Amino acid sequence: MAASTLTEVARLAGVSPATASRVLNGSARKPGQDIADRVRQAADSLGYIPNAQAQGLAKSSSGLIGLIVHDIADPYFAAIARGVQEAAREQGRMVLLATTAGAPADEKEAVAAFAARRADSIVIAGSRSSRAEDTKGNADLAAELDRYCRNGGQVAVVGHPVVGAEVTEGYHVVEVPNEELAASLASELAASRQDDHFVIIGGPEGLFTSDDRIRGFQKGLADAGRPPAEILRSSFNRAGGYEAGITLAERIKAAGRDGQRGEGNANQGPAAGLCIFAVNDVMAIGAAAALRSKGLRVPRDATIAGFDDIETLRDFRPALSTVHLPLEDIGRIATRSAAGSAAAEDAAEPSPVTGRVTLRRSTEMAS
Repeated sequence: MAASTLTEVARLAGVSPATASRVLNGSARKPGQDIADRVRQAADSLGYIPNAQAQGLAKSSSGLIGLIVHDIADPYFAAIARGVQEAAREQGRMVLLATTAGAPADEKEAVAAFAARRADSIVIAGSRSSRAEDTKGNADLAAELDRYCRNGGQVAVVGHPVVGAEVTEGYHVVEVPNEELAASLASELAASRQDDHFVIIGGPEGLFTSDDRIRGFQKGLADAGRPPAEILRSSFNRAGGYEAGITLAERIKAAGRDGQRGEGNANQGPAAGLCIFAVNDVMAIGAAAALRSKGLRVPRDATIAGFDDIETLRDFRPALSTVHLPLEDIGRIATRSAAGSAAAEDAAEPSPVTGRVTLRRSTEMAS
């Protein structure tokens, strides 16, 4: 008969897996006696046998949290990292950082390095990928995470689960409603840009975060009775946005719309133009810079919106329409989930991540 798991014990006892682990694996941080008794009774009834390595980890915390991001220079990841650091400080822990440029093979190496240093938990932020070139890296990363969690580690992944990961104990996913929020953005833009042609600047196909936002935006347009947007694929960064922006700038200039909107031509007036949705803010910034380099202006010659509401938008002009995500809160939620802190155990699940559409000058009607 297959051995019972900690998750099954926790479910029977009506507690979180983190709490069951503290009771059964000998952690110095124990819940109340009634909860402890309930967990032990559930373990006895299921014939649960504690994992020796998990017991060792529970009894001797290293006080370390591993954080894996694609690029710490990207304001999106910097904000999440700030939230992780603040939550770690509240717990009296230190953060180890690894940047991987989004390569699953490098993420796997980072997990192995953190495990070797006996990090108590690991937070992974950055889009998952189903691209063919990432197949082996995904499999290796999933195996490394499974091994780490089976040995008592705790993991939180922001966005989507790691492709191929099978472990359930000690594994948490902080879901971000990218698709729903992108649909809301499309709905609001469609309502205010009655005759505009929409174009999406997206990341490589198979990049989950980008694909979610593209799919959501297209759904929002469809629900508003508008035709689907054209999609330009590029790198999921500022350089990719700039490259796509150059392509669009050349189209605008070829159509003779540069500097002419609102000058009496019914086909080129303020309501008949190009509205660009870039699937993250840094791509939107890159696209806007490309338009500017060709002598075009936002919102006169094209309107543009992004996604994330990164802190550096405070200094961007014209102010960029975007979808606001609570990036620092996402970092805090992930850290507390992975650490199994008092904020996450024996209580309701952490509040879900929410966001909101924020329309600014970059999508206003040109005057």
